[in-house]
Amino acid sequence: MKQVTFHEDARAELAEASHYYEDCISGLGQALIDDVEKTASEILAHPKACKLISKNLRRKVLRRFPYSLIYVVETDRVRIMAVAHHKRRPEYWRYRLA
Repeated sequence: MKQVTFHEDARAELAEASHYYEDCISGLGQALIDDVEKTASEILAHPKACKLISKNLRRKVLRRFPYSLIYVVETDRVRIMAVAHHKRRPEYWRYRLA
């Protein structure tokens, strides 16, 4: 069975964003984490159902927050490469693929 793993920079992005939202409204940071976890579970259930944005890279938009999970489907896992904010510089995370 496949598992979901996060690139270390993607994990840092999630932590930074959740802290930001938590500072805005108590509980909102956890809501972001919950949304990411739910979306990651959906990806794991159907890893190839999401939009292909390059040869091996896919994108799944979060339901509640302006973020997408950018991921790669590997043999034994789904690797989240970025927790990408929709207003950030496009494809800033590309260097992580090397």
